[in-house]
Amino acid sequence: MKKIALHWQIMIGMVAGVLFGVLMTSFDWGADFVIDWIAPIGTIFIKSLKLIAIPLIVASLVKGISDLEDISKFKNIGLKTITIYILTTVVAITIGLVMVNLFQPGSGISAETIDQLTTKYAENSSVTSKLAEAQTQKTAGPLQFLTDMVPENAVKAMGDNGLMLQVIFFTIFLGISMLLVTPKQSAPLKAFFDSLNEIVLKMVDLIMLMAPFAVFALLAKVVVTSDDPNLLIALLKYAMVVVLGLGIMVCFYMSLIAFYVKKSPLWFLKQLAPAQLLAFSTSSSAATLPVTMERVDEHIGVDKEVSSFVLPVGATINMDGTSLYQGVAAVFIAQALGHHLGFADQLTIVLTALLASIGSAAVPGAGMVMLVIVLEAVGFPAEKLAIGLALIFAVDRPLDMCRTVINVTGDATVATVIAKSSGKLNPPEEKNWDDNYKGEI
Repeated sequence: MKKIALHWQIMIGMVAGVLFGVLMTSFDWGADFVIDWIAPIGTIFIKSLKLIAIPLIVASLVKGISDLEDISKFKNIGLKTITIYILTTVVAITIGLVMVNLFQPGSGISAETIDQLTTKYAENSSVTSKLAEAQTQKTAGPLQFLTDMVPENAVKAMGDNGLMLQVIFFTIFLGISMLLVTPKQSAPLKAFFDSLNEIVLKMVDLIMLMAPFAVFALLAKVVVTSDDPNLLIALLKYAMVVVLGLGIMVCFYMSLIAFYVKKSPLWFLKQLAPAQLLAFSTSSSAATLPVTMERVDEHIGVDKEVSSFVLPVGATINMDGTSLYQGVAAVFIAQALGHHLGFADQLTIVLTALLASIGSAAVPGAGMVMLVIVLEAVGFPAEKLAIGLALIFAVDRPLDMCRTVINVTGDATVATVIAKSSGKLNPPEEKNWDDNYKGEI
């Protein structure tokens, strides 16, 4: 019997999870049952992916840099990566602004709906915490993000997935230093990281065996904890504008794959599908990073010299989906609350959203913090910030799931483009968890 492809297994798990969640909402005890007995499976899966994220980044990045044997090659890849990430982010924000100005979703929000949303969410702990976090970031100096990149303690940084940029900085420093000593001196350390890289990738394969069941649990929890359907319907036009913009962004990526990389967009999406589906289920590009790296390396054929740098950096600074959302959400809130934004204000949104995306945490809900920074940059009244966040809070979780898919797709697309430009795009070499297993299954 032919084995069902992983992306179909995950898709079946997602659909079953949604249907099961809907079924459970019809029982008084249903939500508690899902939260107590089903959701922990998803939590364990996400923790497992986060568990190996830092070891995978360190091992693959050291391997990638040490394999270059020439610092100038690394410099070229680094410049290409940062440049293309900035360009794709600007494209994403521009698409978002065009969509929101074209469809004007905020003009259709009634005063009654605004009052209803404000009453329900303005004092919500999540909203207030996002406001407080944004204020902390706002008071930081202009070069604070550079200061934050350098760890005081490498071991401590590796103990916190939120400090991924610090881990990347230390690992790049280590990899470059390995290139500056003799091959004989660096050989033992290189052999260690080469071995660690292969072992951690095998751990990814093993964890992915759990993926269909995990996404079932994650989606079931999302359904039973979702907000008032009537409020979701009231914000449907806004949500559809965001989703349409994200769809256009996917078309932009696929045009790069088709016309520059010379690969079939459908083939590319098929190879990347498990990572995209996990990004949708977890709302975290950081948690999805190990899977993204495995799919890009083994199934798309990007050389580790490229993927080991481009993907971890992208998971931290490349937030195309989130940046597009910033543009739509900021203008939507301004439209709904009658705050006029001129052309200069919208240019400010482009610049601020671009800067805010660099170093933004690759975790669920980070987009809300970025949004506060963007709104304050265009002079939105401080006393209305909580109301503004309350307007979009009801649909933030499902939209967060959608925009994380775009973040991950953007990372993979840029890695493939850079690999093509550097002659580092190879025929895929797929590996399975049981390639070296000698027992019976």
